[in-house]
Amino acid sequence: MSPAKPETRSPYVRTVSLAAWSLPGGPGRRLPRLDIELTERCNFNCLHCTINRPADDDAARAAEMSRETIEEILRQAAGLGVLSVRFTGGEPLLRPDFEAIYRMARGLGLRVSLFTNASLITIRKAELLGSLPPLDPVEVSLYGLSRDAADASTRTPGAGDAVARGLKLLDMYGVKYVAKLVVLPPSEPEIDAFRRREAARPGGAVTRPSFVWPSDLRARRDSRTANARLAGLRPTPEKAAAFAAAEAGFRDEMTAFCRAQCRPPGPGLFGCGAGTETACIDAYGRFQLCLRLRHPDATTALGPGGLAEALASFVPKVRQKKARNAGYLARCARCFLKALCEQCPASSWLEHGRLDAPVDYHCRTSHVQARALGLLKRGEKAWLVRDWRRRVDAAAGGSHVRKS
Repeated sequence: MSPAKPETRSPYVRTVSLAAWSLPGGPGRRLPRLDIELTERCNFNCLHCTINRPADDDAARAAEMSRETIEEILRQAAGLGVLSVRFTGGEPLLRPDFEAIYRMARGLGLRVSLFTNASLITIRKAELLGSLPPLDPVEVSLYGLSRDAADASTRTPGAGDAVARGLKLLDMYGVKYVAKLVVLPPSEPEIDAFRRREAARPGGAVTRPSFVWPSDLRARRDSRTANARLAGLRPTPEKAAAFAAAEAGFRDEMTAFCRAQCRPPGPGLFGCGAGTETACIDAYGRFQLCLRLRHPDATTALGPGGLAEALASFVPKVRQKKARNAGYLARCARCFLKALCEQCPASSWLEHGRLDAPVDYHCRTSHVQARALGLLKRGEKAWLVRDWRRRVDAAAGGSHVRKS
């Protein structure tokens, strides 16, 4: 690694090396990205959605942050050295003040990541994104390539045509975007067609084809009926593992990841970057450590000290929490696959309404993946394995644990 460059100044610009940059509160207190949920409302009603409210939900609209509140949060974020902001929802383009909010974010020097279904892209919005680029590719969720698949996945007649118009406008105005196919029963037969579409895009796709297999439940735990439907949309662990394993380079990437990251985590709950690499403001102005984590103990209203106070005081208090659940302590805390598993405080909240309960679906999925990578024998439980380090090194080196 090259030595850090010293701070430089000019009459207009102050440049500080990334190694020296930090938030108020001491070295290392950095927040690269802030997520801002502009609304929970959406013009679609997707089969898998974990957060959406109807587009015409007047109560939700009235409770949303005002433009002035959002702009103040953006000013605070820029002042703290946050590098980028992600606008998401719901569908963020539903807000009539989106363009003004976007212009301010870019005017403050923030990179912008926009999550959208693209159906509300107009000539005016495409022109804005083309003339004042967000710097990060727009991320577009697709629910099917055909009209029938998109309309069925979104449960919204005309959705497929609206999305196609939006994508055409993004292309016309030279806006870079990443398309992600959400794999649902109507869209699953179109996986290969999506791969071909991405390969044939003018100039090539921004990244390799991206797929989203729904696995989350309702983020606010507000509907048992919806949760039952969402659980039924999850791919089996065997199917999810087989799909991932078929991707080019998957095995080498995963074994290298496991060598670097796999180890028993102990009773601490937060091994991720929630609150330190990213944080979130929900549609109603509450601070939370990540987009999915809405547990009451992990969210707070922004006080007089604003974003800086939340990052300096609230985040450390939440991140120091330790597991008390006996099942978690017996399994997750001792499991060397923890980094490979989607189990985290947010998934525990979604599934069980607490921060520290094992999620059986994620546990089963990580065990299937581990067996495919040669880390586990058939029938083994990862939290009982003692020679895990040897196994991880062997898998990364090319030899494998026998499955039986």
